[in-house]
Amino acid sequence: MDKKEIQQTILDTLKKHRPAKWNASHTEEKNLFKRFPKHMRGTKQVKNALEELYKMELIIRYKKTGETHVSLNIRKKKEIEQFLEE
Repeated sequence: MDKKEIQQTILDTLKKHRPAKWNASHTEEKNLFKRFPKHMRGTKQVKNALEELYKMELIIRYKKTGETHVSLNIRKKKEIEQFLEE
């Protein structure tokens, strides 16, 4: 998988979660990796792709209960939809 496919998988995971994880609705960061094959979970490639999504502000990071939680940025909804369509 290339970086773009990894990022699309992460965004898709948050979007297809029920309920979808927008702003106040969030999930633990470790739950994002469950859709990847076991040999890819926790690799530098996946972590770098996730960090780039944070820098692009497509996802938001929260510190809750000692764990890092994430959600989609509602202000970037149009950009997220376009990113997933590419």
